[in-house]
Amino acid sequence: MNFFFAFIFSLLIMLFITPKLIQLAYKTNYLEKPQLDNERKIHNKAKPYLAGVGLFFSFWITYFIINRIYNNKILIILLSSFLIFIIGMIDDTYKIRGKDLKAFPKMFFQLLACALVYSANVKFAGFTNPFDGSYVLLPTWLQFLLTICWLFGVTTVINFTDGIDGLAGGITCISSCTLFIVALFKNDISSALMAIILVGICLGYLKYNKFPSKILMGDSGATFLGFILGIISLDGAFKQVTVISIFIPILVLGLPIFDNIFVIFKRLSEGRPIYIGDASQIHFRLLAKGFTQKQVVYLLYLASACLNLTAILLLLLKI
Repeated sequence: MNFFFAFIFSLLIMLFITPKLIQLAYKTNYLEKPQLDNERKIHNKAKPYLAGVGLFFSFWITYFIINRIYNNKILIILLSSFLIFIIGMIDDTYKIRGKDLKAFPKMFFQLLACALVYSANVKFAGFTNPFDGSYVLLPTWLQFLLTICWLFGVTTVINFTDGIDGLAGGITCISSCTLFIVALFKNDISSALMAIILVGICLGYLKYNKFPSKILMGDSGATFLGFILGIISLDGAFKQVTVISIFIPILVLGLPIFDNIFVIFKRLSEGRPIYIGDASQIHFRLLAKGFTQKQVVYLLYLASACLNLTAILLLLLKI
């Protein structure tokens, strides 16, 4: 019942707070302006840019009301996610003023947040050998490196997916549903609670973000969602994994991961910096092929759902 209440409460609070944030954004001129010279900006009129505030506070308010646990691990996750959220808000503020926050400070604080999560013992520690059942504990330096790369990578790819109305929120919702099932399967109550809260806030957000969107979440919201997804998968799906079941969280987030791997190699092959945004992501490529925004979103939802169903099959096979 706690999971049910967490889902309903997070959904309702997001549905309630989002219209207030839309009004506040218009009142304070906190809007993403149309940029005809930017191929990654597809909106032709100003859009409120404050949904990230609703996502962050709806998530943590729901979590603490339902769970009421304030141990060091949870408080460190709260602090690290706040760092992600704040640097995202700073980035969003630069963008609405027609400027760009430099890549280094943004990356520094995101990596710091990832390191904080590692310090809370949320990490990829090793895997179970499927042949003899022994546990292979990785060296500390490799645990740290893999943990940081995973958290930073998932945070980044979800942010990059936020290019058209309804896409990042929907992909996060689909992935969260699967991570909820995985966490329940492994009896990880905390990760399951986080995952079902993500489902609730994403559905509440999608009511106002589906095409044509009434509000956007910006970097503050997209990086926060990606960061929490990374934590849930590390603390739940990557726990006590075998060599094969390591692929479960990778498949859960397969669409943004595989697409952005393609984008990175494409930019490298063309001699361009990988950190400078362009229209290489799959949603932009499909739009260029003549698909409408709705068609692109539904097609990518379907692709993500197929990858997530494959992850659930791997989970049920217990290999």
